Amino acid sequence: MIKTAVSVGGLRRLPGGVKIALLVAGSLGVAIAELSSAPYPQDPSYHMFADTRAWLGVPFAGNVFSNLGFAIVGLLGLAFVLGSRGSSLLCAPRQSWPYITFFTGAVLIGMGSTYYHAAPVNETLFWDRLPMSLAFMALFAAFIADRIDARAGAVVALPLLVALGFAGVLHWHLTESAGHGDLRFYFLVQLIPVVAVPLICLLFEGRITTGRHVLYIIGWYAAALGCEKLDHEIYQALGRVMSGHTIKHLLAAIAIYVVLAMLRAGYGESRQRRT
Repeated sequence: MIKTAVSVGGLRRLPGGVKIALLVAGSLGVAIAELSSAPYPQDPSYHMFADTRAWLGVPFAGNVFSNLGFAIVGLLGLAFVLGSRGSSLLCAPRQSWPYITFFTGAVLIGMGSTYYHAAPVNETLFWDRLPMSLAFMALFAAFIADRIDARAGAVVALPLLVALGFAGVLHWHLTESAGHGDLRFYFLVQLIPVVAVPLICLLFEGRITTGRHVLYIIGWYAAALGCEKLDHEIYQALGRVMSGHTIKHLLAAIAIYVVLAMLRAGYGESRQRRT
């Protein structure tokens, strides 16, 4: 533990330019590794979910209704950020922009994923992935704003990253429609923050964001992806009661809730410091 603390402290004492260079190098390394692979399309079998049961006239009901978790967590997050506690924690208005965008993205994930799972094909999958890219990039910008520079994170990084995220999804959609799908740019939207955000936590001090919550987010999201991969196996193991993909939605919603928990914890600590 002591060695870890010393090493992290040493990284944070590096010159600002060196830390930015390390962050850029890590992100570029991921991008080069992903883009050096051959283009690959969406696997048609992705849409063949284990639980196809309908309920109340809604097809694929388990996967459809489990998206409610995203909407609930997103609305709770917006209520916090836009409320008095959020205003107290996020002093300057622009500090709240990445979080407003992130939790709005969560609400839109609930809507887009519901639309997709009611009729799972590539055309509807586009509307599921678009808000996912919005949420990923907004959270990335939130860490930049908190740990590197508030103005750069909210005013520069947020719109730029969101535009790049949208471009990655649009690129996949257009190439898929043309018959030569290319998922590489879309997956970069997820891969780069997974590498860059922990690096930011190691290199820069934070006021609101914490490395502990980053580990929780990554852990819950990794578990969600694991359940997605084992969709059919989990469905059979649970006696065809609930599928892996349905559980994936619930675990991913918990990962989003961790961001709200981080903000609530930050508010509690700020109140303690004032008293």
